[in-house]
Amino acid sequence: MYYPLVRKALFRLDPERAHEFTFHQLKRLSRSPFRFLIQQHVATKPVQCMGLSFKNPLGLAAGLDKDGECIDAFDAMGFGFVEVGTVTPKPQPGNDKPRLFRIVEAEGLINRMGFNNLGVDNLVENIKRARFGGILGINIGKNKDTPVEQGKDDYLICMDKVYTHAGYIAVNISSPNTPGLRTLQYGDMLDDLLSAIKIKQQELHQKHGKYVPVAVKIAPDLTAEELIQVADSLIRHNIDGVIATNTTLDRSLVQGLNHCNETGGLSGRPVQSKSTEIIRLLSKELNGKLPIIGVGGIDSLVAAREKMEAGASLIQIYSGFIYHGPKLIKNIVNSL
Repeated sequence: MYYPLVRKALFRLDPERAHEFTFHQLKRLSRSPFRFLIQQHVATKPVQCMGLSFKNPLGLAAGLDKDGECIDAFDAMGFGFVEVGTVTPKPQPGNDKPRLFRIVEAEGLINRMGFNNLGVDNLVENIKRARFGGILGINIGKNKDTPVEQGKDDYLICMDKVYTHAGYIAVNISSPNTPGLRTLQYGDMLDDLLSAIKIKQQELHQKHGKYVPVAVKIAPDLTAEELIQVADSLIRHNIDGVIATNTTLDRSLVQGLNHCNETGGLSGRPVQSKSTEIIRLLSKELNGKLPIIGVGGIDSLVAAREKMEAGASLIQIYSGFIYHGPKLIKNIVNSL
């Protein structure tokens, strides 16, 4: 409706400045009589996944609302679930600016944010203030200054603090913007992390009388062999779900375009096929043993259906939402 005009204005601003401005406005609108300006009614399409009931299968991917500031606004737009974070135990500023770039011709984004967030305690306070009644995913990571070898401690600290507030917990081991983080996806380091997370989940389940499923977020840049190993680890450790995929380091589809050589993870339309193929291979390996949340370049109903046909039970959007606005939610959910 009015989003093309809004986008035109926002795209004149630096991407991070546009993000800050938008969040400031969304926070104001979601708690005012003008909430109707962002509210839209979408069809109810219930989905059961990870033992949870989702009102529809389309969620907001992590990274957009890192500190849980606009949960109510995204609820008003019709998302079936919202994933906040990535959040770390301690606040951290992230990488130096500029660190977010639009590749407009390809409807892509490159970010090297570096888990900038105000810390897990701040996130929990924002969640307490929200009036969200849907499923809330909380995406957790490690602080940049925590050695990778001790990285699991950061995940366990975050689990402790968010457990009672989360519908599910997402373990982010695939961001390319925290040095060494992706090494947690491999071999003994992955097994060690998943074992510790599962033990912590069982402890917290007993303590709080509530079972909160855990999903692991993986990269799209894994080889077929690496993917087989990851799938095997997820099954062996009884992980509840997998989120496929994070951003890519591959630049083959954006060569020659503005900002294409910026360091960071590429998201949006250029990662669409790559993430769908990972989902397809992963689905084959998992063989129904755990569900997949599909994310990466969903910018239309057809792209959403492709992810689900490849094996995703739930789907998420981020870059497509920035390029197409709230109408994309309605277009996808009403026709799925």
